[in-house]
Amino acid sequence: MTAPAGPRFAPRWLELRERADAAARAPELLRPLRTWLSHRAGSPGGLVIRDLGCGIGSMGRWLAVRLPGPQHWILHDHDPELLAHAGERMPVTAADGTPVTALTERGDLAALTAADLAGTSLVTASALLDLLTLDEVEALAEACTGAGCPALLALSVAGRVELTPAEPLDAEFAAAFNDHQRRTDRGRSLLGPDAVGAAVAAFERRGWTVLVQSSPWRLGCAESALIDEWLRGWVGAAHAQRPELAPEAVAYLRRRLEECAAGELGVAVHHTDLLALPRPPSGSK
Repeated sequence: MTAPAGPRFAPRWLELRERADAAARAPELLRPLRTWLSHRAGSPGGLVIRDLGCGIGSMGRWLAVRLPGPQHWILHDHDPELLAHAGERMPVTAADGTPVTALTERGDLAALTAADLAGTSLVTASALLDLLTLDEVEALAEACTGAGCPALLALSVAGRVELTPAEPLDAEFAAAFNDHQRRTDRGRSLLGPDAVGAAVAAFERRGWTVLVQSSPWRLGCAESALIDEWLRGWVGAAHAQRPELAPEAVAYLRRRLEECAAGELGVAVHHTDLLALPRPPSGSK
């Protein structure tokens, strides 16, 4: 029950970004989530949480220790190597010291239904929503609302990047990268930066409350290894989308990598976190 098979993400890249992801995720969404989940905490076995497209399990490691009560996590991904990483490194205790257990499961988000989510307390995902199509976002919203299961969907790309110091070419590469995020991949038209808006509309159309918070990466010299890797992928995707950028891309990337190596480059990559809850959200004012 994860995204249809797409680009394979190397464990090294996911490891590299884990600390930045943890710092970026919006803690403001945890209070309404805890309030809603508190009404489920007394159920036999505690909370059941499904992590879609779990990768190496970064979301589980971040969230499990921030939620009280016993938890059983089901980690979904199409990549068996990533699932192995995720399953081995989940926390064993929750915020209040109660047990956390986990199992891994391969599957396809395209087949996710409300029946699949029966007994699930929460669906969560990180850096997944923007890799989906409109139909897949609608199907996810239908499955969650049909099962009465909240969704915490973190770190969806927002389509805005800021590099410091700025260059005139920054905007051109950013626009090309955003077009790449919206590309048609093996017959699937990806939403990219439009995914959050589509998800908000999908859940609200079904009568749910949706809360959104900004969750940007703010990277400096301490994250030079991540900036280096991100820059190569960002410029590479922009170039792949617009081959006419080739002459500028080589020199631009070289300049930016030199700035990164010298500790002189700052990067803000904007994301959005989304929490969808049955309306009205329990305990909200």
